[in-house]
Amino acid sequence: MPINVNYNECCLKTMVNMPDCFVDLIVTSPPYDGLRTYNGYSFDFESVAKELYRVTKNGGVVVWNVSDATVNGSETGTSFKQALFFKEIGFSLYDTMIYEKASRIPTEGRYYNVIEYMFVFCKGKKPNALNFIKDHKNLTFGASKKADKCINKGRNEKNGKIIITGEFSRRSNIWRYGTGNNDATGHPAVMPEQLANDHIITWSNESDLVYDPFMGSGTTAKMSILNNRNWMGSETSIEYCGMTKRRVANIVKQFKMF
Repeated sequence: MPINVNYNECCLKTMVNMPDCFVDLIVTSPPYDGLRTYNGYSFDFESVAKELYRVTKNGGVVVWNVSDATVNGSETGTSFKQALFFKEIGFSLYDTMIYEKASRIPTEGRYYNVIEYMFVFCKGKKPNALNFIKDHKNLTFGASKKADKCINKGRNEKNGKIIITGEFSRRSNIWRYGTGNNDATGHPAVMPEQLANDHIITWSNESDLVYDPFMGSGTTAKMSILNNRNWMGSETSIEYCGMTKRRVANIVKQFKMF
């Protein structure tokens, strides 16, 4: 099946042509709870989830970025229902991560809403790729301590090995980004480029295949190319496919200049 292509069709039509265990990583932000129109598109969640499980490699990862609407005074909880369904069909919920928005969204009668969920599902116990981003500044940089051998009833036992604290350690599972992209206009909910970038480099290796079943404006494709990954996408809107085509062409053109 041709890769490095964005298919102008429902993702179910794309995935039916994929063999089992075909994709290394899925990074996507699907239409959720009618919060955006997405050119009138809605989708059969359970069928999509089952196909994602089939086409994901053993040890592969699905990053599912979603949020909930508030209806009749209550949040829907759709995101959590989806997470539980992913577990029911065989995925492990490897991490429940938070996307913290740099800008606040006014919500009447509630605190400002600044989060979305980034559920990280793994087909298996541990991802094939696990490349932690280490950008948390350590206050104890350069300090030495004995390594813990084990934890027994809350008491650490030392094994005698000395560890020197590095300048940086892995970040937490709350990631903060601004919203939108400078080169993607006209889409109602553009995925932040750095969000896609950071998941791609964490959960895949170079030359792996990254798939976005709801490609939208093409952020996953663009960041996959920039990180030397192969990519595929599905998108029902011909307008949004045009955005992806333009952004991909711009990146390829930049590469040819060097």
